Amino acid sequence: MSNKNTNIKVLIQKLGTSLSSMVMPNIGAFIAWGLITALFIPKGFFPNENLGKLVDPMINYLLPLLIAYTAGFNIHAMRGGVTSAIATMGVIIGAAGTPMFLGAMIMGPIAAICMKKFDEAIQPKIPTGFEMLINNFSLGFMGFFLSIGGFYGIGPVVKAITSALGKGADIIINAGLLPLANIFIEPGKILFLNNAINHGILTPLATIQAQDTGKSMLYLLEANPGVGLGILLAYMVFGKGSAKSSAYGAGIIHFFGGIHEIYFPYILMKPSLIIAAIAGGVSGTATFQLLDAGLRSTASPGSIIAIFAQTAQDSYFAVAAGVLVSALVTFIVASIILRNDKSSDGNIEEAQKQVQNMKSESKGKEIVVDNSNSIDYKEVEKIIFACDAGMGSSAMGASILREKINKAKIDLPVTNIAIRNLEANERAIIVTQNELTPRAQGMNKKAIHISVDNFLSSPKYDQIVNDLLNKENNNEETIEKTTTLNNEKIENIKDIVIFENNHINKKDMAQAVLKYKLSKANLQINIKNVNLEDIANNDDTLVILEDSIVQTAKQINNNVKYYPVSDLLEEAEYDKLLKKLK
Repeated sequence: MSNKNTNIKVLIQKLGTSLSSMVMPNIGAFIAWGLITALFIPKGFFPNENLGKLVDPMINYLLPLLIAYTAGFNIHAMRGGVTSAIATMGVIIGAAGTPMFLGAMIMGPIAAICMKKFDEAIQPKIPTGFEMLINNFSLGFMGFFLSIGGFYGIGPVVKAITSALGKGADIIINAGLLPLANIFIEPGKILFLNNAINHGILTPLATIQAQDTGKSMLYLLEANPGVGLGILLAYMVFGKGSAKSSAYGAGIIHFFGGIHEIYFPYILMKPSLIIAAIAGGVSGTATFQLLDAGLRSTASPGSIIAIFAQTAQDSYFAVAAGVLVSALVTFIVASIILRNDKSSDGNIEEAQKQVQNMKSESKGKEIVVDNSNSIDYKEVEKIIFACDAGMGSSAMGASILREKINKAKIDLPVTNIAIRNLEANERAIIVTQNELTPRAQGMNKKAIHISVDNFLSSPKYDQIVNDLLNKENNNEETIEKTTTLNNEKIENIKDIVIFENNHINKKDMAQAVLKYKLSKANLQINIKNVNLEDIANNDDTLVILEDSIVQTAKQINNNVKYYPVSDLLEEAEYDKLLKKLK
């Protein structure tokens, strides 16, 4: 049963990814269309009859064809993309007057699959010298027949479906029921279906609506950053430990950078906070609806900057009010939940592990990454971060690990891609979030797979660096013995430096704790803020760091004394240190 549940989950993820992967690479085109619409239509900021003529052809032809081409390219590269575009043109003409986003998302994959199956059957049998002739004519004939089929078959059917969906959306909006959609949207986002919901479902419907009215509220349902801001504000005020300290930076990245995935782990560590997210989402959408808010085009990423850039001319106050209300309601409900939380553990990494274990148990099995058949670390040629879209959280995770790799002077490229673009034979370390690891393993069985809870703050990054260094450094044990102090008396120390090679920001709190303990013990030792590489070769400076990053630190500066601890915020470690310093 557990295997069946896992397979169903993977299939749902694949469906969601395939939907969003058709649209997300073309978000720039949607933004361009939105800007042209906002500026040059009769009700725009700078009405221009000639430039306004771009609006209808772009939404009726350019955008659907881009979606179709992208869908086909994802399945069968260039030949798949071209075939899909030709076939979808038949759908567009067969449903004249209706933007064929849904038609492109249906016809695009169908056409590419047909072309791919044909090539697999015919290409191995093509005589030498006839490749170009057969390839060109086979694509031409395939596009010819599929475009006719799209014109008579798929076009009219999809037009009827699109019309029904549009009318259904209007009925829900007019009945005042749209806020209830957030009951499903907010949990879906936490399960990393945010891109599928926004770009696979809401964006096509919203774009059709925006063509008629100049704006659409549907663009705001998933993109609203107020919910995540409210969650993170509650952690800033009522959180504990590293979850509280890391919430400040996460709030900036989420609200201004538009990376919503950054707040998901904060809900996963306290699942009851999903109530706060739903309450904030419902109240925000209700405010949008009450004040008739709307965007001209999709806002991606979901940054407040991108949202205001796409806000309709008459909706700036309404959009701001909706975001503010959702943040406030989410903050109030989340604060009540966090204040009544009796647990003493505020460490986000540990909480994420506990939540992941709980999720795994509910599925009947624990998520274990089996790298027994993988390549050796010596064979690694690159490090790849793979996520649903390959644009948001994976890019930030890659940036964090790239910084660590560079500091450790390891010559390996670190890149980020959409999981659908993984290749089977890449000799790589592939880093994915837990929910996507089974898919990544199925696409590349030889790679070393690393499964993390959160791209933005995973202790596994230090382990990756250490594992890579261990394969390059044969005299690691000798270095460990000569430069690490943990079981001997420590004398003549004048300065202490706390080194932290991650983005959790424990350093400030650790400095405050140690400074207090040194003062109480009447020890005249300075706590200094200096870069590790700037510490001179002397015996009167001690560097305190977590034991998981000792090897990384030594690659930066191997001429100082290191005192490893299990956790920078563990006060018992400093009590042991004080005894040795005395």
